[in-house]
Amino acid sequence: MNIFITGVAGFIGSKLCERILSEQLDTVIIGIDNVNDYYDTGLKKWRLCQLEKFGKRFIFIKGNIADKHLIDEIFTKHAPEIVVNLAAQAGVRYSITNPGAYIESNIVGFYNILEACRHSYDNGNSGVHHLVYASSSSVYGSNTKIPYSTDDKVDNPVSLYAATKKSNELMAHAYSKLYNIPSTGLRFFTVYGPAGRPDMAYFGFTNKLIKGEKIQIFNYGNCERDFTYIDDIVEGIIRIMEKAPKRHNGKDGLPIPPYKVYNIGNNQPENLLNFVQILQEELITAGVLPDDYDFQAHKELVAMQPGDVPVTYADTTPLEQDFGFKPSTSLRIGLRQFAQWYKKFYCGETTFTRLDV
Repeated sequence: MNIFITGVAGFIGSKLCERILSEQLDTVIIGIDNVNDYYDTGLKKWRLCQLEKFGKRFIFIKGNIADKHLIDEIFTKHAPEIVVNLAAQAGVRYSITNPGAYIESNIVGFYNILEACRHSYDNGNSGVHHLVYASSSSVYGSNTKIPYSTDDKVDNPVSLYAATKKSNELMAHAYSKLYNIPSTGLRFFTVYGPAGRPDMAYFGFTNKLIKGEKIQIFNYGNCERDFTYIDDIVEGIIRIMEKAPKRHNGKDGLPIPPYKVYNIGNNQPENLLNFVQILQEELITAGVLPDDYDFQAHKELVAMQPGDVPVTYADTTPLEQDFGFKPSTSLRIGLRQFAQWYKKFYCGETTFTRLDV
């Protein structure tokens, strides 16, 4: 089987590739990533290096999904049966100051993927069996009803990033209806873990603490997040990849869209202050911070930031019903794995020093 995965130098993409290639020995992954400098390219290149051990079963293409000619070439040459679109310009706050990056990657890039899937059926070809793509819990915006359900209206995004992700869902629905493309959108809830994104709170907090800088805790600590460990995210994606929505026609003879959207979250939101306390404890245990680290002197409670929401909380009932799966990794176990990885990656096995990370 040929699987095309976008964003393979990213956090989720690289972990997904590694899991699939380790377990599915007859699978070839064609991966694309532009390895941009939104965050440390050294980390992205390290992730890609972890995939080199799979040899010819991992084909890496450095490029941008907004390049329609390149995407069409990949589909023509490799004829992927499953497509997983994880490439996107991420980050809520960055979208406030750099909106163009989100339109290019999240809108134009996704359109190119949809068009390539559409034309994969040309000339009677079997084409793409399943398109799986990343959405986000951000689409819920300022909804006050919790937990968030995929049945809820999500028409009021509070950031351009969220608007682009909602647009992805609408675009995929239209293409599923018009061209009978089986597609599944995944609303991820605050993904974390080893080798994660440095712009995420837990990673940024660690970088600042190790340098003796203050960390800012937004909304004065009155935020809750449904933190979801990376291995749970990957497990969910793999289960969903293998079970595409079924094609069937309505009474009018036209396709009923083979289209689904699922939440993938831990279904157990954590208070941000509790999260930071556990992170501190695990960083000390891992030897990233010294035992006598004065945490109180390095935290600052501040107001909510534009684009943020006070709580995220996933209703994962449909995921459990359709796939028999529910993310379950505890926050402490997940942050312990992150702290141990951080120690090895940024600090070696040395004792605590204030490294320039």
